[in-house]
Amino acid sequence: MTSVAVAEPVQGKEEGFTVPDSNAFGHTFRDYDKESERRAGVEQFYKTNHINQTYEFAKKKKEEYGKLNRAEMSIWECCELLNQIVDDSDPDLDEPQIEHLLQTAEAIRRDYPDEDWLHLTALIHDLGKVLLHPKFGEEPQWCVVGDTYPLGCAFDESIVHHKYFAENPDSKHPIYSTKLGIYKENCGLDNVIVSWGHDEYMYMVMKENKTTLPSPALFIIRFHSFYPLHRNGAYSYLMNEEDKENLKWLRIFNKYDLYSKSKVRVDVEKVKPYYLSLIAKYFPSKLKW
Repeated sequence: MTSVAVAEPVQGKEEGFTVPDSNAFGHTFRDYDKESERRAGVEQFYKTNHINQTYEFAKKKKEEYGKLNRAEMSIWECCELLNQIVDDSDPDLDEPQIEHLLQTAEAIRRDYPDEDWLHLTALIHDLGKVLLHPKFGEEPQWCVVGDTYPLGCAFDESIVHHKYFAENPDSKHPIYSTKLGIYKENCGLDNVIVSWGHDEYMYMVMKENKTTLPSPALFIIRFHSFYPLHRNGAYSYLMNEEDKENLKWLRIFNKYDLYSKSKVRVDVEKVKPYYLSLIAKYFPSKLKW
């Protein structure tokens, strides 16, 4: 895979990005306790997720979808397919996914005009949600979206709706229930099994289709829903030095991923040629999914 030079992230560069006071529903972002029309559904989602996401389950899903035998299509075709999907786990947004992808990408493009790899990463970061589409097996939302976390070790208390892990079989496992579980300190996140979902799937698609996007891009794709780590610092003892460097870019990306969710519309046809040029630069014309 061709290496792409990536500059050190400039801290504070995103100061031009204004964080809105409220999400698309008029509430603070990631407020899982706030009464809203989606609150009950989001909590039920996490209950089902936390009970069923086990180490063995995630390993089986990686093997099943790692064959990449579901479809063959371009990145942009996948963006259009995703337009039919709404994420039930997100308390901040009820728009079709392509709106969020372009909102995020355009916000980053304004503040980091020279980092084209980051613009494209923003555009594609949620494409793994095609797992929800009938063409991909119409997986239930609880094993496609939502916050992610390591499996094979103890569930950190910073994970949203942590109480529901009490019914997860891994919480009673003699090894999986310990702090390090099956891992060694500083083993590197590449060696960690993470709860199955769209992040892990898109990461596999990128690697197997030999993208030339740099290491921070793959890290962002795989771990952008890993809020216990990049928001609370949990599981940092599993990280190696490369992870720590990549985390700097993920934290920058996350600000845009989270706070660009709004009712502001993006002119898709106006920006499409730019993103098609980036797709051609970093990906083959057709990918196996």
